[in-house]
Amino acid sequence: MTVIPPTRAEPPLILALDAGTSSTRALLFDRRGRALAGVMAQVPYAPRTTPDGGAELDPRRLFAAVCRVLDGCLHRAGARAKEIRGVATSMFWHSLLGMNRDGTPLTPCYTWADMRSDDAARELREKLDERAVHARTGCPIHPTFFPARLRWLRAAHPETVKRVATWGGFWEYLALRLFGRAAASLSLASGTGFLDQARCAWDAELLEAAMTTEDRLFPLAAADAPLQGLRNAFARRWPPLAEVPWFPAVGDGACANIGSGCGSPERVALTLGTSGAMRIVTAAEPGTLPWGLWRYRVDRRRSVVGGALSEGGNVVAWCRETLRLPDARTTERKIAHLPAESHGLTVLPFFAGERSPGWSGRARAAIVGLSLDHRPAHILKAAMEAIAYRFALLYELLRGFAAEPHEIVASGGALVASPAWCQILSDVLGRPIRLSPQVEASSRGAALLGLEALGVITSLSTQPTGGGRTFNPNPRRHEEYGEARTRQSRLYDQIVGSPRFLTY
Repeated sequence: MTVIPPTRAEPPLILALDAGTSSTRALLFDRRGRALAGVMAQVPYAPRTTPDGGAELDPRRLFAAVCRVLDGCLHRAGARAKEIRGVATSMFWHSLLGMNRDGTPLTPCYTWADMRSDDAARELREKLDERAVHARTGCPIHPTFFPARLRWLRAAHPETVKRVATWGGFWEYLALRLFGRAAASLSLASGTGFLDQARCAWDAELLEAAMTTEDRLFPLAAADAPLQGLRNAFARRWPPLAEVPWFPAVGDGACANIGSGCGSPERVALTLGTSGAMRIVTAAEPGTLPWGLWRYRVDRRRSVVGGALSEGGNVVAWCRETLRLPDARTTERKIAHLPAESHGLTVLPFFAGERSPGWSGRARAAIVGLSLDHRPAHILKAAMEAIAYRFALLYELLRGFAAEPHEIVASGGALVASPAWCQILSDVLGRPIRLSPQVEASSRGAALLGLEALGVITSLSTQPTGGGRTFNPNPRRHEEYGEARTRQSRLYDQIVGSPRFLTY
């Protein structure tokens, strides 16, 4: 990411709010999409997990984190805060919470990783034509999405559901707190599983199947209209933001594409942070969507097609803690010097269930082939390779949407921290991978979309995208990894079952 001293920033400025599942941050960008050095604040947190597959965030704690990062960012901006002309938000997809009539949350904020509605998803697959649902909404029937989750909540917490006036996500809750009103952004709505994407309207069949009605959802934002006019307490707290437009939140994956320069089919974005994803930005109606992939929206003009992995840096973090690995630098050296696939282990990395491409909510992790000779570094490298094999499945499904020629651009904290993992991915995919210099890709993407909405930039394609280290594949290692992928596929069939994306 291009970072400049605040004194060199060219106005107008835009504040980017980036709310994720592990932290919230706020950064300031100038009219050319360059971050202002030192003008950044971040608050980390972690979801509460439960033995039965739950993954929840406290919406009040998230709201407090947003307030803290805005305080910090504006304080560090100093006098330049007066040049802010808008707020753009990158928001984690698939959050769900229920609120009463005055906007008070009655439930936790359920994240994409909450798998407790898997039985409800199975019930919906028996009632509905899943292929037709996928074609209309871009989403399969899975615990990640609202239809199954609302059915589960109605069965598991009926008294709470009766008290809920409106269902939404963290974006709508945030807007209600700050502005006293809210609408669902088209981008976040496209990740609920309730949106008919061709009509840009809530889907009646799925609402009925989820035993809810349209009047219990937030209305879709008209033409993605921004919010303006903070409530008095927040206007006094943040005077530079009181009357500027706050643009509807865009899903973090879409923002990561835009921020890393992958705003067209010429570039495939590979993101690896807490979880993983591979995506392409296309026209609003990209054509037939293969099973195994999803389609969400950037906005009314652009879609993002891709697949999301529930596994990524979270698996590496589990290995580091559980296996008591040494410091990151020492571990990285060990991983880099281990020969490809030398350990003979086969790993299913589904510590948080599976999303793309098999969409099995009940999939769980497995490590097969362990012996007394194996060491923690072998297990960690096997897990990294296993995640790379899942990316290879996504790439095979996704490359039909990519232009020829195209390049793969990688971003995300897990890859920035591990060049060895970048090389593994290149070897497994058999393609060069360029590591984007845009460290805060989601934040930068939100800022660029906000600048576009303000009319400051006319085309995202004119923004600089070059730079960054390129990792080239080793043909011999690519062949060895092909054999390991076959082993993983066989283990998947034995433990999880035939992938649903192969049965259609």
